[in-house]
Amino acid sequence: MGMVKTTLKTKHLLSVMDITPAELQSLLDYAVVLKARGWTNLLKNKILALMFEKPSLRTRVSFEVGMRQLGGQAIYLSPAEVGLGQRESIKDVSLVLSRFVNGIACRTFAQQNVIDLAKYGSIPVINALSDTEHPCQTLADLLTIYEHKGKLKGLTMAYIGDGFNVANSLSIACAMVGMNFVIASPEGYTLQTQYVKKAWIFAKKSGAKITLVTDPQQAAKNADVLYTDTWTSMGQEAEAKIRRKAFAGYQINEKLLSFAKKDAIIMHDLPAHHGEEVAEGILYSPQSVAFDQAENRLHAQKAVLASLLG
Repeated sequence: MGMVKTTLKTKHLLSVMDITPAELQSLLDYAVVLKARGWTNLLKNKILALMFEKPSLRTRVSFEVGMRQLGGQAIYLSPAEVGLGQRESIKDVSLVLSRFVNGIACRTFAQQNVIDLAKYGSIPVINALSDTEHPCQTLADLLTIYEHKGKLKGLTMAYIGDGFNVANSLSIACAMVGMNFVIASPEGYTLQTQYVKKAWIFAKKSGAKITLVTDPQQAAKNADVLYTDTWTSMGQEAEAKIRRKAFAGYQINEKLLSFAKKDAIIMHDLPAHHGEEVAEGILYSPQSVAFDQAENRLHAQKAVLASLLG
């Protein structure tokens, strides 16, 4: 693997579906190279605007540190400063920022917001999380699995929980790289149909299997990776009680782990609610790679940033 920059046909990363399976693989390869290389000057004199409608620990820090390690800089815009669509129209925000900075990473409640930012501006836009997708998290996840398993194709990921943004992106990416994706969710919380259909299209080409079940133990059977996410995401606080009831029994714990392969790894994109979706202490066990995932947000995003802004 040389230090060859990945050239993406897309100008933006709004969805995993913006890139081809080959581009996905080359971004992962590039992330491995950048991780080993550390600090560079690839994005010298480049500035990224971080536009956040919801707070974040990993996303903000990984993008800021990533830009600095690439020789560039980042400017953080808090929810109050942005007021997307309220204080100022998305079109105007995008046109203004296009005059100041070289790219936007946006963490938003609505996928349409990142689509509009990309449509009206003249600079690359990166989806740093929306209501339907989390492409940067997914790249970090695949990088982490690759580091621990030495491959992606032919492995099985069991996703236990809510078929929400993280699961949507993961189902597509797993299908692209030939990883089987089994999701166990309660009725009413399963993967969105449009993502299932898209995942099946990619799975046909790669040989992966996409399976939707309601029983966590069935999903966990012989899995190489057990993955979960919080039951209540930001913006869903009102439903917290209902969700806790619906997801009771969907916890990653020792019992569920016993159905997976002996060397299965446990993944969580954090923040975690210990004692809810994961048993107390399990994320600190030797099988957990949750903190490697968190670190790999930095390296995966550096590959995206260098490819789109470089």
